[in-house]
Amino acid sequence: MSAKTTEHLHDSAAGLDQRPPAEIAALLASGQVAAAENVQKAIPAICAGAMAMARTINAGACLHYAAAGSSGLMAAADAQELGGTFSIPAAQLRIHVAGGLPSGVEMPGDTEDATDGLATALAELSEKDTLITVSASGSTPFTIAAARIGKSKGATVIGIANNAGSELLDMSDHAVLLETPPEVLSGSTRMGAGTAQKIALNMLSTLMATHLGHVHDGMMVNVNADNIKLRARACGIVVQIAGVSEATAQQALDAAGGDVKAAVLMAATGLSRDIAQARLKESNGHLRPVLERTV
Repeated sequence: MSAKTTEHLHDSAAGLDQRPPAEIAALLASGQVAAAENVQKAIPAICAGAMAMARTINAGACLHYAAAGSSGLMAAADAQELGGTFSIPAAQLRIHVAGGLPSGVEMPGDTEDATDGLATALAELSEKDTLITVSASGSTPFTIAAARIGKSKGATVIGIANNAGSELLDMSDHAVLLETPPEVLSGSTRMGAGTAQKIALNMLSTLMATHLGHVHDGMMVNVNADNIKLRARACGIVVQIAGVSEATAQQALDAAGGDVKAAVLMAATGLSRDIAQARLKESNGHLRPVLERTV
């Protein structure tokens, strides 16, 4: 049996296929919970990585996500949510998934060994960029090659892996170890390991957004409100923070061109759009200090 924890047999796996469905399901659920709990141990590394990501965005540089297989899907999901949730510009985001992002239901496994073309894909990496790499084993050839290129170019490398002492963690500036227990289905890291990766990625990007001033009292004040649900959410945020009616909040949002932070200031203080946005720029996009000085 491999020394990698992600390849070990689960203590309760014997006779799994002969058990009642409810018992199997309960074991699967407990496996996910156990994996999630292990993320707590990685909080210091996650906090440091989030700071690096925020510095990259503030510098106008790029976040690069690189991974293969299930880890690639987790990484891509995080990157693709940043535009809508926090209005991170697409020009500052790059996704590198082994074999490319799948457009159908098939995801060939051999692509995680393919490193051809990575040097070209990562040619624009600079010392201002941050590269987020994810691999359950910590030894996936595609991900290791990406991290090695990142290091050679002086980029900050965040490594997320589920096995202690793995090569990916050893070569990372911020090593996020998610030492999850063996999977109920041995080696199926789309399960517990993938769950822990998704949690860690959510934490990284949300902490980054908090450092950037895009979170206020648990609300996404830099949301890109491009559909009915998000427009209603944006209006609710203005109502909540500015303490105004929905009608007033919507008027402010319309006058602010959908800029939630500016709309809050306009609704709460009567500032013009130009002045509100100028004061937000002075505070590096943080709403609270402007509100405290103005209200």
